[in-house]
Amino acid sequence: MLPKMHKYQHLQHDGNFIDLPVGKAVCIGQNYQDHIAEMNSITAPEALFFIKPSTAICAMTPYISIPHNQGAVHNEIEVAVLIKSELKNANSHQVAAAIWGYSLALDLTLRDRQAALKQQGRPWELAKGFDNACPVAGFIASNKISQPQQLKFALKVNGQVRQSGDARHMIRSITTVISEMSQHFTLLPGDIVLTGTPAGVGPLHSGDQLEVQFDNFFTLQSQVN
Repeated sequence: MLPKMHKYQHLQHDGNFIDLPVGKAVCIGQNYQDHIAEMNSITAPEALFFIKPSTAICAMTPYISIPHNQGAVHNEIEVAVLIKSELKNANSHQVAAAIWGYSLALDLTLRDRQAALKQQGRPWELAKGFDNACPVAGFIASNKISQPQQLKFALKVNGQVRQSGDARHMIRSITTVISEMSQHFTLLPGDIVLTGTPAGVGPLHSGDQLEVQFDNFFTLQSQVN
């Protein structure tokens, strides 16, 4: 049975509608050294980018749906950036001006499938782009976050901290990530950028209770279906 699709639209954390279309999610892999180590990977000189389609994007609350017949589904909590204007070959100043706001997202990953794809030298999309693979929380407007590169965030699973991140530990900064992305993909209004995950990835199961904390801005709860 296919997972139930959420009706998604971009929202502020207070629930107000953001007048932007729902686009793609453009993601960077391996942007925290501790996660690279836990995955037994190496730090590559070039950024590793991949795309999740709009059908992967869903609300993080009140629940998230995961597939149950494709092996382990792992959590990867990340700072998410909502783009409000087109970016192509953008510099850091243009990137900063094009950011609507910041939030948290889960880059859900079919880990067994990803491992098989890596072994075959194939792209990751089948492990990263499935329906509901990108649950997103409500966004905080950029003018309310003076130092986005100092954001701290965490994910608890069943009351236990599983991931704890600090944007200062990114290998590539938020603006650098987006600038480099824009050299390869045109970013459009309503696109979301995922900026990488710290260590602590692990399997999720039906019934798991999730809590995500976005610095001092919000804490929210969800459940895995």
